Amino acid sequence: MKSVSVIGSFVVLIFCMLSGCREKSPDPELLSIDLLRGDLRLCGNPEFGKVEFSLSCDFQTREDFELGLALLHSFEYEEAEKAFVKVIDADPECPMAYWGVAMSNFHALWKQTGTEYLEKGSKILRLAENLPQSEKENDYLTAIGVIYKDWQTLDHKTRVELFEQKMEALYTKYKEDKEAAIFYALALCSTADPTDKTYSRQRKSGKILEGLLAAEPDHPGIAHYIIHNYDSPELAELALPVARRYAQIAPSSAHAQHMPSHIFTRLGHWDESIHSNLRSTEAALCYSNSVNPNAHWGEELHGMDYLVYAYLQTGNNDKAVEQYEYLKTFREVFPADFKVAYTVAALPARLAVETRNWEQAANLELPGRLIDWQKFPWQKGIVHFVRALGAIRLGELEKAAVEHQTLVEFQQELIKTNSAYEANQLQIQIKAIEAWMAFSRGNREEALALMEESVTLENSTSKHPVTPGEVVPAMELQGDLLMELKRPAEALKVYEGNLELRPNRFNGLYGAFKAAMDSKDFEKARFYGKQLLAITASNSNRKEAAEVRKFLGTFKTTL
Repeated sequence: MKSVSVIGSFVVLIFCMLSGCREKSPDPELLSIDLLRGDLRLCGNPEFGKVEFSLSCDFQTREDFELGLALLHSFEYEEAEKAFVKVIDADPECPMAYWGVAMSNFHALWKQTGTEYLEKGSKILRLAENLPQSEKENDYLTAIGVIYKDWQTLDHKTRVELFEQKMEALYTKYKEDKEAAIFYALALCSTADPTDKTYSRQRKSGKILEGLLAAEPDHPGIAHYIIHNYDSPELAELALPVARRYAQIAPSSAHAQHMPSHIFTRLGHWDESIHSNLRSTEAALCYSNSVNPNAHWGEELHGMDYLVYAYLQTGNNDKAVEQYEYLKTFREVFPADFKVAYTVAALPARLAVETRNWEQAANLELPGRLIDWQKFPWQKGIVHFVRALGAIRLGELEKAAVEHQTLVEFQQELIKTNSAYEANQLQIQIKAIEAWMAFSRGNREEALALMEESVTLENSTSKHPVTPGEVVPAMELQGDLLMELKRPAEALKVYEGNLELRPNRFNGLYGAFKAAMDSKDFEKARFYGKQLLAITASNSNRKEAAEVRKFLGTFKTTL
């Protein structure tokens, strides 16, 4: 492990002799704020990309400030705060270091839980108000200030929209300031409407960032935010070159190693996603070992969710199970936030549903020791959704009805807290469960209508950045339902539409193969069968792959 150093002591000594280093005492109120301090926990030879940001603080603090900024751009929030606090401790009159702490406590792309970060940000910005500052520094502080101002009465969405407006004004006012442009682009991404399938804000943000990329090829924020903007089936191809570059820009960042897999997942590049997340989880484990050897960092779990998703798409169930068995050894995680909650719920749910193990699905248990599940009804709902699916497939409709009612209660809870996106995600699952329950009761047309509602809702909403993909896509469930109804030609069209949005999914390809077989379209069966085998790991023991191999061997001999 290596700690960050300031500029060489000899240079500092000469600078102090020439300019006179000021004796500065921190504000006593500053010491009362629970700021993160201490050596930065950075693995190996710390490299986080190149940033340059002029500021009117002491010259000897510049290296720490720019490291903090680079860490911030890769969402290494805790270490970023420590870097900015290090600047404050050396130069308590540096207003942009206070801005850095406030930015490190605001996670732009997702809604945070609790109020501690809001209280801390409010306090640090109140102290900054009393510092001498340039017009530009005041503009930066005012922009981040809207996130923390009136947080008790203004909802999160409103405050983020105000931040985007302030950053747009800053971007317009300071044309040559690339950081203003980059943070404005991030703000645009953070206010994007998940139901806007034109991706207007993401495209606008991406265009700003792409305009900076040639001149700043090693800037971590530019690459990172391009990936987030284009993390959708329609736009993913635009981000592929920069996705492959980001990991090289910031090799010491676990998040930077992971982020390319968002694009690899959208495009069905499973081997690249696996390699990306193996590097990410290794870096995350190094970090957690330096902080608390008995705990696991959230970035490791986040990478594990994507890793399991990719393993399952290659048919490598054994590797996916290995990750689950490893997760079961965890006794403590930090932070125990929404991202960790999602992985803990989704990882075993994926294993059960993707492998069609309905007994396992119906009896899935919610892991209790790592997460306070009362805070996370959306994530908790994943387990109940999968239990309902498993119960239906086993013919246990009363049990499925109980799980369905639980999902409805979670959805109502989310509606009351204005968590519209999460409530909508549960609505997609609720409609799918209702469809399969109707089918099980013999109500075929009702089942198809309800399943169509689920698909329409899902296809009109962008996925959340936390997830590699739905636990099971509604379109795949729709295709499966049509197959159960002996309507393979219709099922084939649905599976094909699903593969356009979610290329190279194992069950999507197998579903298309089976539907083509049952439709007597053997050329298409061959087409999808070959694609399935192309992505399948050589050591896969999935029976579906064996079935496809057998068919392709028979197909050859009959030509």
